[in-house]
Amino acid sequence: MQLWVGLGNPGAKYAANRHNIGWMAVERIASDHGFAPWRGKFQSSLCEGTLGGEKILLLKPETFMNLSGQSVGEAMRFYKLTAADVTVFHDELDLAPGKCRVKTGGGHAGHNGLRSMHQHIGEAYNRVRLGIGHPGHKDRVAAYVLSDFAKAEQDWLDDLLRGISDGAPELAKGDSGRFLNAVALRTAPPRSSTTTKPETPKAAEDEPGPDTRSAMQRLMDKFR
Repeated sequence: MQLWVGLGNPGAKYAANRHNIGWMAVERIASDHGFAPWRGKFQSSLCEGTLGGEKILLLKPETFMNLSGQSVGEAMRFYKLTAADVTVFHDELDLAPGKCRVKTGGGHAGHNGLRSMHQHIGEAYNRVRLGIGHPGHKDRVAAYVLSDFAKAEQDWLDDLLRGISDGAPELAKGDSGRFLNAVALRTAPPRSSTTTKPETPKAAEDEPGPDTRSAMQRLMDKFR
């Protein structure tokens, strides 16, 4: 059994925020893969399903971002899980918009949700880092992450969420490489290689013309 956590803030006010991309990811997985309905438990919304032959619990903490670790810790203790069984989907300022990376352990880089996770379950959990880009100055970060995705960003956001959902069974099986390949096929599809350059026609002078010589001329040319 694995516990996948989407970080975000509860309430309609925050639903489309950049900070809520983790929630968006687990919601997309639940919707696309026929998970059971969401229900309230552990100060969160929880649903269950199967991916890649593995039982997966999807969790959306409803304690607000800076207290996310509380509900995750409760769920871990109830199901007797370890940090290695936990995967957290979260927004990442240090990745370009639409980029996705997977890592295990490490620091929280000032992310309030991850900071709370560290406090309650340690740092040895898995992370799916979802790039939202950086506003350019640290003083603008708080307003930036708590603002909605712009209309111009909707295409790459939808591609990213589709890719995460496509690759979710591979992630459940522990194959992060194939998971990231599935994401890349949505966010950066390969260019078509079926188009070939048209063959350059031979120059007219290279084509042999009809032989208009008489039989006598051909015989004389042969012995020149």
